Amino acid sequence: DPDLASIPVILLTARSDDQSRLEGTTSGADAFLGKPFNSQELQGIVRNLLTLKAREREVDRLNRKLSEDVLKRYLPPDLVEDIVQGRLQLDQAPKNLVATVLFSDLVDFTRLSSELRAERMSRILNAYLTRMNDIIFEHRGTVDKFIGDAIMVLFGAPNEMPEEEQARRASACARAMQEGLADLNDGWIPELLETPLEMRIGIHQGPMIVGNYGSKRRYDYTAIGPAVNLASRIESQCGPGDTLVSTVIAGSLPP
Repeated sequence: DPDLASIPVILLTARSDDQSRLEGTTSGADAFLGKPFNSQELQGIVRNLLTLKAREREVDRLNRKLSEDVLKRYLPPDLVEDIVQGRLQLDQAPKNLVATVLFSDLVDFTRLSSELRAERMSRILNAYLTRMNDIIFEHRGTVDKFIGDAIMVLFGAPNEMPEEEQARRASACARAMQEGLADLNDGWIPELLETPLEMRIGIHQGPMIVGNYGSKRRYDYTAIGPAVNLASRIESQCGPGDTLVSTVIAGSLPP
């Protein structure tokens, strides 16, 4: 029983021969105490087992916190909880699936960053990424990566969802991202910026390979394939402030 498996068990028995001790410990007992027994010895065993269990719980807590801290970088909080509780598996082995990719990029931000002082630039970029991250999670997207001011978002991985739902959520997310940037611009001008920032967004859906890639020291959850490259090219063809979608995405959206 998973709810009881972590409870320490002490066998207190008159069968104290070596064979009985071996059978008891190999069956899973945490301690074996033969009769007649000393009450102080029993208390000492209980105290030691409780101390070990407390340390195990602390290790589990630290491991959970570490897992949550890593997963929260790119997954919505409810998905993180599902993974930590074992209700959702984040497969390490790459697999083929159909997912939707959203690429966003700020127009001329590289040039702007060379003109701004580091403090001002970091305030703008951190506020922007924080706002975009919140919006992406609200629409159940997965942050694949931040590349400077560029963002790659997945819909349908690792949490599976119907392809039409992927398209709708990605499109709604793109609209909310553009609106969120407009709100940020209202606060940045004229204190931090002279002219408002503009964003390009491209969205495409198609087959790709999704999984953890890297080495034993470092790996990232990401997607690779022609569909990812096409979404990036669509974004590069956008005008400032525009969002472009592929025909696959357009076919899943209301008229």
